[in-house]
Amino acid sequence: MNWNQIVKELKIKATPSGGPGGQHANKVSTRIEISLDIPNSLGLNEKEKSRIINSKLLKLSNQNCLIVQSGETRSQARNKEIGIKRIYNLLIEASHIPKVRKKTSPSKASVEKRLKTKKHLSDKKTNRQKPDSL
Repeated sequence: MNWNQIVKELKIKATPSGGPGGQHANKVSTRIEISLDIPNSLGLNEKEKSRIINSKLLKLSNQNCLIVQSGETRSQARNKEIGIKRIYNLLIEASHIPKVRKKTSPSKASVEKRLKTKKHLSDKKTNRQKPDSL
């Protein structure tokens, strides 16, 4: 993953943020919308692209674009930083290769311990029964 190339490919758009804020909120565009076109990205190799597109972690648009909005702060620059960090973290999580689980068998001691415990509980329940009267 070539992060410098990905940052160059990001499309950043500023929009007015919603919610309360008085007159200032209506005239300033502080919310940032950042999009990345994953299939046409030169910063990702083909394996990373397919892993990201098939990932269940991301919600992509119909054209497989990753879109992130950030409007937490009143600063456009700070929202831009937050959005870029969010895209970075999402791409890292989505392109992560899970570790392959190696099948293991229980040790001989643990098998013996389990069987010994089962036998002990079985004997305890058998001893609770009424004795046979003949």
